Amino acid sequence: MIALVCGTVAVRRADHVIVDCAGVGYRLSVSAETLRQVPAVGQPVTLHAHLIAREDALLLYGFATEEERDLFLMLLGVQSVGPKVALDVLSGGPVRELVLALAGGDTARLQAVKGVGKRTAERIVVELRDKVGVSAPDDAFSVMRADDPRLVARDALLGLGYSTQEVDELLEGLQAQTAEELIAQALRGVRG
Repeated sequence: MIALVCGTVAVRRADHVIVDCAGVGYRLSVSAETLRQVPAVGQPVTLHAHLIAREDALLLYGFATEEERDLFLMLLGVQSVGPKVALDVLSGGPVRELVLALAGGDTARLQAVKGVGKRTAERIVVELRDKVGVSAPDDAFSVMRADDPRLVARDALLGLGYSTQEVDELLEGLQAQTAEELIAQALRGVRG
């Protein structure tokens, strides 16, 4: 898996960049937000990357930050959202603003994106609202990674039939290294 591309900017276009890495040019599709952070041709650049292997092509996507790449991967997990729509969503503003929109259930902002209708916007909000977070004290944001034990435990408890509110209450204040430990502690709290 290609996770990081470092080199010199060889080409900048509206939807992609080509990065020269020791004589090999890697074409990375990028969002408008990432493109804003890519320097001029001839300058050094480092982009976080994600490779999608299809039957007929190897597609490489580039991101200015890990958070943008993580949000891209989460968007791909939503039904009827492909790489192009995910990049279009990411082009709609800085990751921080998108996370705030998702956390706040702002479907109107998502509907403004080309290719995202009302149903898709609602689906994105429903599926991702609890996977992104905003902490009030410093107004920081986070995009939970798929391997986050708390996220895995949360999804498992939701799968067992608990409501979102019940799951939040069960996991509140629990500390553990693995999702299994978190689930066990939460279920002990139900029985206790």
